[in-house]
Parts: sequence; structure tokens; C-alpha cells
Amino acid sequence: MRVASDAGDAETLLAAVPANQRVAIVDARFVGHLHALRLGLTDPRFEAAALAGAVSAQPGARQALTRALARESSAATGGATVVMDNLAERITAALDADGVQVHRPDLGTLVAAVPADPQARNEVRQAVTAVDDEAVRLRTAVKSRDGFFTTHFISPYSRYLARWCARRGLTPNQVTTASLLTALVAAGCAATGTRAGFVAAGLLLLFSFVLDCADGQLARYSLQYSTLGAWLDATFDRAKEYAYYAGLALGAARGGDDVWALALGAMVLQSCRHIVDFSFNEANHDATANTSPTAALSDKLDSVGWTVWLRRMIVLPIGERWAMIAVLTALTTPRITFYALLIGCAFAATYTTAGRVLRSLTRKARRTDRAAQALADLTDSGPLAEFLTRFARRLRLRGPACVALVTGALVVLAAALAPYGSWWPVLAAVTYVLLSPVALLKPLKGALDWLVPPFYRAAEYGTVLVLAAKADVNGALPAAFGLVAAVAYHHYDTVYRIRGNAGAPPHWLVRAIGGHEGRTLLVTVLAALLVPTDFKVALTALAVAVALVVLVESIRFWVSSQAPAVHDEGEPA
Repeated sequence: MRVASDAGDAETLLAAVPANQRVAIVDARFVGHLHALRLGLTDPRFEAAALAGAVSAQPGARQALTRALARESSAATGGATVVMDNLAERITAALDADGVQVHRPDLGTLVAAVPADPQARNEVRQAVTAVDDEAVRLRTAVKSRDGFFTTHFISPYSRYLARWCARRGLTPNQVTTASLLTALVAAGCAATGTRAGFVAAGLLLLFSFVLDCADGQLARYSLQYSTLGAWLDATFDRAKEYAYYAGLALGAARGGDDVWALALGAMVLQSCRHIVDFSFNEANHDATANTSPTAALSDKLDSVGWTVWLRRMIVLPIGERWAMIAVLTALTTPRITFYALLIGCAFAATYTTAGRVLRSLTRKARRTDRAAQALADLTDSGPLAEFLTRFARRLRLRGPACVALVTGALVVLAAALAPYGSWWPVLAAVTYVLLSPVALLKPLKGALDWLVPPFYRAAEYGTVLVLAAKADVNGALPAAFGLVAAVAYHHYDTVYRIRGNAGAPPHWLVRAIGGHEGRTLLVTVLAALLVPTDFKVALTALAVAVALVVLVESIRFWVSSQAPAVHDEGEPA
């Protein structure tokens, strides 16, 4: 901390600070809560931030800050009249005029002010004393919008666990890793196939969720947001849940019950639910004239207290879902657990998707080019679709969502109805590939075009599931589970890059793993050419290859300086 006598002195002092460090200017007369200063000066997600009497800038905004200080310094030496007598506020106004996005944190009941006289200073100090700074900090560490189970059964005590971790120097990434390890141990307990193992698995899964809530609360409590934390938080929830599915399937197998098809079905359904959420949100988050009667009704229902919690529970968010899985694991069998999970998620998916379709049909929204590009990236179209686009431009293919639904259903039905080894699924997959350019011919700005990525995900994952089940050989379904998990990771990675405004994964990666149409065709050809035992080996090899390529590139990106500095808050599903 350095004390500057005027704007020129402040300019000199800031010039001595290394260019890669964050700097802040705080009025010496500032009175307020310490956490208010934390919010305004230390949040790493924003290049520049300001509150009454204080302004801060990260390296990306340092040049604009230097220019603003230089103007203030020259104005002072030139004798120019200054209307505002607060240097920090003048600098903030200059940054705004320079086009810098200055974040102004919502302080709520916290106080931040620059009193003009002793009486005002005394009044501000009394206002500061009247508000418990630590209580506000602890309360705001919890997300304002969360599920019923999380809000009423986890957050009331997980916030104190977050504070305990902060006071001992633990980071959110460490808590996230602990949550992952706990979930993996839970999966291992479930894999034992014993009642004691199932009970321990249920308890550990709940504790993993407590840690999962605590890591985000710790990040908000201590403002420790990071690029690596964004990646860990965004992917570990999926890794934990799907690893637990695998543990349940292994445990059931030890007891003589094969539920791998149910485990894979649960993962397919949950992944498709997520891509529905992501696609709809990406398609509409920056749309103009984004209103509809359905949305108005939804907002009206949200104004009625009990309907808010009911609607949040109906969609079976992660808290309710994991609680249900944990209780059923401890008290029943893996088969019953998966049956309940599939029924609950299917109902939730039907409810949410139907509501979004109605909103889309009644909404007069105009989607942006960015939204259309995000949907195109989420389709995961590969080299075959790109090549065929050259010829498909002559055709008048309309309704990309309808085409994706029909061709995807054709492949899955052919795989389900034809005997293993038949070429009918291959013929259906060829049709699927030939019509796949429909997602690339023109921008996906139609009312229902956000359904294209979910339809393609369901087609690809469903085809792998059905063909592995048709092979009817030990190990085929676990191999298919691994393949779908590897591809799903790639799709989740794509989503979180787009969310961070970093764009889709590199084009070479999408081409290297074939795109959705290439992988679907490849799996059907392998099933037609190979005997079941060889098909199992081929699925395993494909799963390993895809996993290695996407993981190496994903890790390289998220630990690099190009990764977006955001912290994922999670999603309801």
C-alpha cells in the first residue's frame, strides 16, 4: 500500500507496479465494510471494478487506467476546473468513457462511501456498525437460486464448512478434488455389491455433494475464482455421477444382476438433458424481443412461493437427484435405483423440454449470429458433414430439427429392430450422414433449431447403447459406457468453452474424433463387420482413443492463459 498526494503522484506510484499485477486506487476518506472492498478490488473475473471511493484494474485494463491518471495529472497541472473532487470516481468515469467494462458489485446491505464532512463520516460509521460484515459475507457465499434440497438441507451448514476451509488456507480447487475423491470412493464401495458397501456408498455420495456445494461457497466467500477451478467444477460433477453409475453396475454384477444397460441409459438420458439445457440457453441468452406468453406465465408462477420450490424439485436438480440415488442405494438394489432414476429424469426431461418448446413457438425472438454459431458448434459436425455440405447446397433441406429427429430415430430404430450383424443399421447411418449437412447449410436461427444438438446426441449415444446391448456379450456394455463417457466429456468441454466466450474446441480435434455423424457410422459398420467379442474390443479401443485425444487437448486448454477466468455456478439439471 502506498499513499499518493495527488493524481500525478498516484500515476508515478502505479507505474512502479509490475504490469502483470492488479492495482487499485482507494480514497483516503473511504469508510465502509472490508468485504465491500474485497468485492470491488479483488474479484479476478473482471478486468476493472469500482465502488464508491475505490477503483481497481487488472493487467488488461492497466493501460486505460494509466491514460485516465495521465489526463487527471495534466488537468491538475494545467489548472483545469474539476467538477468531481473524488479521484477514484473521476478515474471510473474516465474508464467508462474509454470503453472499459467496469464492474460495479452489488453491495446489498454493505456500506461503501466517501463522507464529505465529519458529521457524514460519523453517520456512515454508524451504518457500518449496524451491519455484520461477516454475516453478509457468509450469506452471500450461498447461491441465491438453488434447489430445495440444497437450500434447506445442505447450504445451512456447508457455508460454515466453506468458511472453515477459508480460514485454514484451503482453496476451492482442493475442496473440489476432495469431492471427486469422495465420490470415487463411494463408487468403489458400491462396486463391492454388499449391503454395507451400498450404505457406505450412499453416505459418501451425500458427503461428496456437501463438499461440492462447499467448493463454490468457498470461491464466493474468498473470491477465489480461477481458470483451473472453472474446468474442475464444470467437469467433476459429471465425472462423479457417471463414475457412481459404473460403481452401481459393478456392484450389481457381483450379485448376479446385469444393469449395465440401465447405467448407460441413465448416463445417456442425463447427458441429453444437459445438452437440452445448454442449447436452449445458448440460443436465447442474447436474443432480442425475447418474450412469450409461456415465459410470462412462468414468471407469474415464480411469484407464488410454493410453486417456486415445486417447479425446482420437478426438474430433479443435482441435489434432489443425488439424495434420491444415495437413499435408494442404501435401502434397495442398484436395479431399483436405476429404474427410479430413469423414470424421474425422463419425467423431468419431458417437463422441461415441453415447456421450452412452447416458449420457442410462442416467442418472437430474433437470435443473434453468436447464438447460431454456438448451436452449430454444439452439433459437433465432423468432416463427413462438412464435405457433403458442398453438394447439399443444391438441395432445399428445411427444418434442421425435424431432419435431425427423423434421421436419428431411423438409426436407433434400425439398430433396435435388426438382428446384430445386420447391415440395415449401416444403411440408416448412411442416410443419417447424407442428411447431416442440414445443420451447416444455414445459421440455426429457427424457433426450434436449438433442438438439433440434443437430437444428434440422443442418436449417437442411443445407437451405441442399442448395438452394445444387441451384441449380448460380456463386456460390450461397459465398453459402450466408456465410449459414451469419453464423447460426452468432449461435448461438455465444448459447452463450457462456449460459456466462457472462448469458442468451440479447435477444428482439428472435431475432425480427429470424427464428428457425431462419423462416429455413428463407424459404430454401425463395426457392428456389421465384427463378431460380438471383436466388437467389444473395437468399442474399447475407440473409447480409449477418443478419451486420450479430448482429455489431452482439454487439459492443455484449461490450464493455459487462453482459458476464460470464470467460475461455473452449475445448472439445475
